[in-house]
Amino acid sequence: MQESLQKIVAPKEIDEFIGQSHIVGENKYLRKAIENGFIKSSLFYGPSGTGKTVLASIIASKLNARVFKINAAVDGISEFKSVRDYVKNSFNKENVVVIIDEIHHFNKTQQDVLLPSMERDEIIVIGITTENPFFYINKSLLSRFLIFEFKKHSNKDLLLIMDRAIEKAYNNKITITPKAKEILIKYSDGDARRLLNAIEASIVIAKNNIIDEKEVTEILSIRYVSYDKKYDDHYDVISAFIKSMRGTDPDATLYWLARMILGGEDPLFIARRIVICASEDVGLANPMALVVANSALEAVKNIGMPESRIILAHAALYVCLSPKSNSAYIGIEKAIDEVKHGQFREVPLHLKSFKTFDENSKKYKYPHDWPNHYVEQEYMPNPKKFYIPTDQGNELKIKKFIEELKNNEKKT
Repeated sequence: MQESLQKIVAPKEIDEFIGQSHIVGENKYLRKAIENGFIKSSLFYGPSGTGKTVLASIIASKLNARVFKINAAVDGISEFKSVRDYVKNSFNKENVVVIIDEIHHFNKTQQDVLLPSMERDEIIVIGITTENPFFYINKSLLSRFLIFEFKKHSNKDLLLIMDRAIEKAYNNKITITPKAKEILIKYSDGDARRLLNAIEASIVIAKNNIIDEKEVTEILSIRYVSYDKKYDDHYDVISAFIKSMRGTDPDATLYWLARMILGGEDPLFIARRIVICASEDVGLANPMALVVANSALEAVKNIGMPESRIILAHAALYVCLSPKSNSAYIGIEKAIDEVKHGQFREVPLHLKSFKTFDENSKKYKYPHDWPNHYVEQEYMPNPKKFYIPTDQGNELKIKKFIEELKNNEKKT
């Protein structure tokens, strides 16, 4: 079986490692630690294809260690327990490195199992995750890790990786045209693994050992999308997407969503914007929009691409086709402005959690003791209206509900 391009290109020494100069560049701590063979348990987090696993392997090699690899998404904590037992029963005082890929898939209880061995320095654990560890990893475990953030490869890094692939795997007998390189780099979006997979596939259909724009776009099976996530495209397209949802145009909503998906936009970024739109532009006209959008955000976190495109479309269309109201947005903006610039108001005595009464003090009226579970009383000195319900969707019901309460109170 032919060795994959990723394995051929993978560096074996730290000097061959491309990228992440902020953590392994000249005179950086991690580089010095690797060179001196002094490595503590570490956590590598960042996007896919940025060299986390490769660097972990270089470290293990430098330590001349016995290496165990665990994928937390597939293997249970029992795999780690087996390693722990091996260390306890071993007569050899060898370095043992456990590389745990996707460590965020271990739950809190499973993560706690790692602690004793790490505390006793019996095992060097290198955890790898694409998720933010401060949300997914126990604080007690985080305190025992040295934490390093990996960033997406720059275009310069990707060009170096591309040149290395052509040199090491194909003895420079393959040529990639400048336009093809540009498309490959844009498509890769900082992910070296994605880049190498695309090159390997493109070579299969290359003519005369030349990879040009035609081969690249054909193998990627997508129309090349001009989309720069760092500059105008990122902001312009997400703006068009939000405004299309706000404007109740489902076709435009799907088009701009597709542009972002094919352009390699972070699906979590898209999901968060749908959540914001659900609250800001739909609001109380359809409160379920926020529930659907937030559920989509959680689903995208757990599912990943390409399936998440369906989840994003589902949520975006639900928000788009919901009745609209920005009363919650307007209301909180008015209230914040009043707090900043308006009259300062003390909390009425009868609303305080601890209060002393004299004979003339107002008593708090418990609404559930009154008809319709409503009674008028002072909740804010010098009342001012911030929330004004619209006639859209569920808010029309809210508007009628408030009016009926007021009318019934007057009658009594």
